[in-house]
Amino acid sequence: MLLAKPRGYCAGVDRAVQTVEEALKLYGAPVYVRKQIVHNKHVVNTLEGLGAIFVEENEEVPEGSTVVFSAHGVAPEVHEQAKERNLKAIDATCPLVTKVHHEAKRFAKDDYDILLIGHEGHEEVIGTSGEAPAHIQLVDGPDAVDQVVVRDPSKVVWLSQTTLSVDETMETVARLKTRLPLLQSPPSDDICYATSNRQHVVKEIAPECDVVIVVGSTNSSNSVRLVEVALSAGARAGHLVDYASEIQEEWLEGATTVGVSSGASVPDDLVMEVLAFLAERGFGEVTEFTTAEERLTFSLPQELRRDMKAQLSGSASLRKQ
Repeated sequence: MLLAKPRGYCAGVDRAVQTVEEALKLYGAPVYVRKQIVHNKHVVNTLEGLGAIFVEENEEVPEGSTVVFSAHGVAPEVHEQAKERNLKAIDATCPLVTKVHHEAKRFAKDDYDILLIGHEGHEEVIGTSGEAPAHIQLVDGPDAVDQVVVRDPSKVVWLSQTTLSVDETMETVARLKTRLPLLQSPPSDDICYATSNRQHVVKEIAPECDVVIVVGSTNSSNSVRLVEVALSAGARAGHLVDYASEIQEEWLEGATTVGVSSGASVPDDLVMEVLAFLAERGFGEVTEFTTAEERLTFSLPQELRRDMKAQLSGSASLRKQ
């Protein structure tokens, strides 16, 4: 077995999950969460068990309640809706997604056309587009490039969803630059470090693998991309599973080497269950293949940190009395 590293939780997911956990401790259940906090079935089910209630829109949250916005980010109008309903909003948007939002606002202010490379309907794309809807048009992969229309070819910039395939995004950019030679790039990469790192290590192990198992949910963009990357890099087969129990025996027939990785919203205990499942079927020799060390961490949302600090101060005052 070739076990990919880095895999699993990135800093943004860790922060988002921790935000819901700490909010439940601080405010008590229920805490409402708009959309899935991260795109992982197991994580959502676990948080529901602790008292989180997942909703699609702010209208489903009782007035005056606490609502957490997911790691994928939201459009400005969602913040406005929360204010109108007197909701206590805690924004768990990944700081790397927030960076893309800031870029969108800045380029829109300078009257640029913004070509947002991403998948139509993805929550992150909806949130980013909401920052400057009059200036942003979606480019959903290389094949969508021919439909792009801009006002001024000298004032156009591309941005991207953070969880895309690096190779496909660069192919899209290359095609755009053929049509728009003056196309500007974002100040720094929009595809997040964790997405890039996980794709890179899967590329490294895939040529040696008869099959690559990626642990992750079907609505997780970065997890789905890992399977695609594995196949394009030379793996004979690739499969996405939420749990070890979803692995089908026929996938392993005739295989001598199995690769294992996981999406950026997957807790590592799910990967360990896959390793145990495979070990029982003869894949007991595990080699961990490491291409990068990740040490980045993000602090909790300021709204939550402020209330946690206030609670600590209040507890200290009571003890003194």
